Amino acid sequence: MPTVNVNGINLAYGITGAGRPLVFITGVGYGKWFWHKVAPDLAEHFQVITFDNRGAGESDKPDGPYNVPMMAADTIGLLDALQIKNAYVMGHSLGGYIAQELVVTRPDLIGKLILASTNFGGTKVVPITPAAMKVLTDRSGDPAELVKRGIAIACAPGFAERQPDVAQELMQYRFTNPVPPAQYAAQVAAGAGTMAYTDEIVDARMRAIKVPTLILFGEHDKVVPPGNAELMAQKIAGAQIKIIPNAGHIFPIEDPQATAEALIEFLKS
Repeated sequence: MPTVNVNGINLAYGITGAGRPLVFITGVGYGKWFWHKVAPDLAEHFQVITFDNRGAGESDKPDGPYNVPMMAADTIGLLDALQIKNAYVMGHSLGGYIAQELVVTRPDLIGKLILASTNFGGTKVVPITPAAMKVLTDRSGDPAELVKRGIAIACAPGFAERQPDVAQELMQYRFTNPVPPAQYAAQVAAGAGTMAYTDEIVDARMRAIKVPTLILFGEHDKVVPPGNAELMAQKIAGAQIKIIPNAGHIFPIEDPQATAEALIEFLKS
């Protein structure tokens, strides 16, 4: 897997397909594997670029603390090294905060923006559900049970029963690609740091988003409830909303076909 040295660390990345660059930024605890179910369909239309955030996958795992500007600087370094500008960018969950930082600080890098399963920070958001917060922050107990709890909270109700093969694939990924506890906590803390944004900061950041924007959520998201979609759309000029039915927080894995269709429709329009 190729790497590039940026912002003092080595980032692992992958490129497939050809056409307009489409860059994916992952959330807490996942590497570029997170996109493996949607990337093949999208690579028929775009040059798909995936990478491992610091602390995950094959990228370096420096000690924390991490924050969103730092992780955005990693992404900027990667795109600059690859000489990519005016790309389509999708950020999921923590990656959504990073994508917002990109569009605010380096608008030249983004032609269209997809904010998935995320919010704008501050305190006037629909918060994570208590059940999801417990799973996200309590990493104690039997590892297998911990992973099962994580899958249950990240997916729509009944997902593991409807798609046992995919649930097992998720289990296998978690056991073979663990994020060290300290780095996992550092990623969680980076996302939580956006709660410090004041109303004025939030409004200024949302006004700064001038590119076509799609806000994409799973219907049953317990980690970032889909009520946040309308809150963001009210602040981002011209933003569109798409809700993936019968899916939760990790809808690109739960329903990759619906995810790819939503992206192609938006990006080709």
